[in-house]
Amino acid sequence: MSEREENTTHFGFKTVEEEKKVELVAEVFHSVAAKYDVMNDVLSMGIHRIWKRFTIDCSGIRHGQKVLDLAGGTGDLTAKFSRIVGQEGHVVLADINDSMLKVGRSKLRDLGIEGNVEYVQANAEELPFPDNHFDLVTIAFGLRNVTDKDKALASIYRVLKPGGRLLVLEFSKPIYKPVSKFYDFYSFNILPKLGKLIANDSESYQYLAESIRMHPNQESLKEMMENVGFEGTEFFNLSAGIVALHRGYKY
Repeated sequence: MSEREENTTHFGFKTVEEEKKVELVAEVFHSVAAKYDVMNDVLSMGIHRIWKRFTIDCSGIRHGQKVLDLAGGTGDLTAKFSRIVGQEGHVVLADINDSMLKVGRSKLRDLGIEGNVEYVQANAEELPFPDNHFDLVTIAFGLRNVTDKDKALASIYRVLKPGGRLLVLEFSKPIYKPVSKFYDFYSFNILPKLGKLIANDSESYQYLAESIRMHPNQESLKEMMENVGFEGTEFFNLSAGIVALHRGYKY
């Protein structure tokens, strides 16, 4: 295998050089940032709110603790965690994309959420935080866009305190064939058309559909988490496995 082949990865169904993927993903989220929340509601028919509520319920987060909402986008989880941890706690909304961070900061300030929230532009593979720092790290609908997922999971493990936990909320593999067939039809025929209609961007939503298909399935992601040191790892299938929540602990 040539050095060029060794340094390639997938961008949706395309094969690209690893360093190029970060740039391509950035272009997608620069494009969709302004309409991100609207599209989430339309494309999931509002169900993403239930998935995120389940994530909050599984977090075990308490008053005064520290949370990293990684790839936190427009801050839905950050808003909830900010209220739970209170002013004695601290929430970091981190995203590699500055357009998403700007939308998130503006949205949360409009909601009156300030004081205990910090905004950091950061790459999940090389988190700029101390070892053993956070009680909880969440990454919702972001891990599939990371170039080196193993490196990102190891970076997350490093910044978690002993006893801390990781929650990965991500699109996954439907567990029933009829659901899978409908989901494929919706993803590749309806989703890009809605992207064009609402956000004037069909290509970004075509990529999002493809990126979901390239993401590890439930068992594979669980194994990846265990390989970097997470224990007590488990996952919960939501909406028949269209989405899964993985949880692991650093002991």
